Amino acid sequence: MQSKKADFEEREYGKNPLTETELKDIIGAEPIQNFLNTRTPLYREKNMKQKPPSKDEAIKMMLKDQNLLKRPVFTKGKKRSPVSTKRK
Repeated sequence: MQSKKADFEEREYGKNPLTETELKDIIGAEPIQNFLNTRTPLYREKNMKQKPPSKDEAIKMMLKDQNLLKRPVFTKGKKRSPVSTKRK
């Protein structure tokens, strides 16, 4: 992003956690599964692959453990997109 000289604002939500309202705005009407970080212990402990939480449940868990939110997330206007970090 920086090398392309794109205008963006970075936020380290480990240091500056997202609020419930911000999480709801980021996720919007998208399926919650698109925003769950499958690499976190909480995801595995709660067996979220087999039993995905509701959007409200997931947001409550994300408020307690911000690592559950897949990163990075890019927003532009009403568009939101978690970026896949899987290597091909």
